[in-house]
Amino acid sequence: MKRLALALFLSLVLPHTNVVEAGVPTSARDLKLSYAPVVKRSAPSVVNIYAKKILAVRRNPFANDPFFSDFFQNFGAPAPQVQNSLGSGVILSSDGLVVSNYHVVGGATQIRVVLTDREEFDATVLLADKKADLAVLRLKNAHGLPAMKLARTRNVEVGDLVLAIGNPFGVGQTVSSGIISGLARSGGAVGNARAYFIQTDAPINPGNSGGALVDMNGNLVGINTSILTRSGGSNGIGFAIPADLVAAFLDQARKGNKVFQRPWAGLIGQIVDRNLAKGLGLRRPLGMVIAQIHPASPYARAGLRVGDVVTSFDGQPVNGPAELLYRMSVTGIGKTVGLQYIRDRRKMTARVRMVLPAENPPRRTHRIRAASPLQGLTVSRINPAVIAETNLPLMARGVVVVKAIGVAARIGFQPGDIIAKVNGKRIKTVAELRAIARSGTRLWDITITRNGQTLTMRLKT
Repeated sequence: MKRLALALFLSLVLPHTNVVEAGVPTSARDLKLSYAPVVKRSAPSVVNIYAKKILAVRRNPFANDPFFSDFFQNFGAPAPQVQNSLGSGVILSSDGLVVSNYHVVGGATQIRVVLTDREEFDATVLLADKKADLAVLRLKNAHGLPAMKLARTRNVEVGDLVLAIGNPFGVGQTVSSGIISGLARSGGAVGNARAYFIQTDAPINPGNSGGALVDMNGNLVGINTSILTRSGGSNGIGFAIPADLVAAFLDQARKGNKVFQRPWAGLIGQIVDRNLAKGLGLRRPLGMVIAQIHPASPYARAGLRVGDVVTSFDGQPVNGPAELLYRMSVTGIGKTVGLQYIRDRRKMTARVRMVLPAENPPRRTHRIRAASPLQGLTVSRINPAVIAETNLPLMARGVVVVKAIGVAARIGFQPGDIIAKVNGKRIKTVAELRAIARSGTRLWDITITRNGQTLTMRLKT
């Protein structure tokens, strides 16, 4: 009677309420939640990459010696060493464009790509960049391949579900699941930071490098590239190169670029911490403060100066040098974007054009052949392009060593050395150095700058 009364009461009080019965699972689909549909859609686009590299071997130091060569003719001549590396890659076009990590295929003499259906292709590198750790491959005679679509990185959020697909430890294609643990992870030094990653807790192990990090639509979120580990295995902290940067590489490879072209910032930035924010008069730490800026920098031309705090680039936040350089690389050459920054506690805006580093003044590369301690040097006039290519200090001036052979190499010159003075004369141009090399003097006092240190050579010829 009590049950009947309760049912009658509910029917009168809640006449329009829909009551959903829990019911009993009647199918396998009701029993489980599965990633299988996502895997079926995306896994065929992930490939295994086998790369072979010929390592340089140290030659016999007595090979050209007139006395010792006979004694050591069969000594120290090992066969060239072959290094095989294993990694993963992602098919991004049906005609055979594959993206992987530079450290998987960089310097390889032979590359073999194996699809999930065991079909194999030879591959060549179209575009590779060590700084970004990305490479674009072309599969020979490929067509109709299952290409993966690219997700928009700016739409990715912390907490999104993702799958990591690759070939860990060479055991075969493997799928692991996790979430996006963090965005804008940086691994670079201040002023020279290009490492910008998506962090995930999806297990990533050796062999996963170059594999795919995909979202629940089966689209590429990033290229798995590294892990943070002490044991050599995954500890739940993995890093992937964002898909937006992958798209920029793919676009340049299709245009025929052999080298990835980055817009030049021409500045050194520093992350704003609590103490720096206080000194700048900011209410809280944010943005990136400009510590140095080259006169030819596009930011200098847009009106920015040392002490300005950059807070956003093209509507996206900027919290450090790595993030700024990443957003510039994604934007590409030739575009003009809006910038927000703070100067003297005032919010300001600017328009900055993305350009390549300038070849002004002309580098005038020259090889010195005159008999002197400088013989065998190939030198260039320092300009923004040379600074970017050789990682020189931002404000470097004068003449830099590009290559050293023969006499100059034996004396100790190295690529990247900035020749500051020779015999008391400050060197500003290649022509000045050439003239001194031909002077015929026998006493030499040479001052160079190497990795921020000043070194002096005193020689007699």
